[in-house]
Amino acid sequence: MKTVQPVMLVIMIASALLSGSCAMQEGGAPMSGTISTAAPSTSVGGSENAASGTQGDTLQACMARIPRDASAGLRMIAEQSCERDEANRKAILSVPGAK
Repeated sequence: MKTVQPVMLVIMIASALLSGSCAMQEGGAPMSGTISTAAPSTSVGGSENAASGTQGDTLQACMARIPRDASAGLRMIAEQSCERDEANRKAILSVPGAK
């Protein structure tokens, strides 16, 4: 019977801490009543709107999706990913009957 009270106390404290941390947003700011889900807009030159990494995507379209304000490291990773995807597309398309 004596161990029930400390266990209940620990459970109550843990639930209070958990609900407090659930009320916090990333970065430690309390959540407000509205949630913004707007994605940053990017403009791709050209009329094609192929999904990233698909056959219709091009190296130029992939590079255009990289944000201008990205850090040097993120830009380098994104450029390498675009080049990798382009190489994969070329390899697939080089196979006869791949289309």
